[in-house]
Amino acid sequence: MKRKRFSEEQIIRILKEAEALGTVREVCRQHNITEQTFYRWRNKYGGMDVSDARRLKGLEKENAELKKVVAKLTLDNRMLKDVVSKKW
Repeated sequence: MKRKRFSEEQIIRILKEAEALGTVREVCRQHNITEQTFYRWRNKYGGMDVSDARRLKGLEKENAELKKVVAKLTLDNRMLKDVVSKKW
């Protein structure tokens, strides 16, 4: 699994720095990131504070866990329907 080089706090700081300076290309060069990465970050974290980013991360984790639970329950439900539908 890929390891992230930047934390959410660092990403938000970089975005605010670019906002203050106004030159995306220079900020990307300073932090050794591509412009594509910068714009992806801006779409995801633009206008957020650090607390908002932490909350977003927590919600994404909770959402992933809930998706797993729903998938498991759906599988159980289908298995039970298959068993009930068979004639003994």
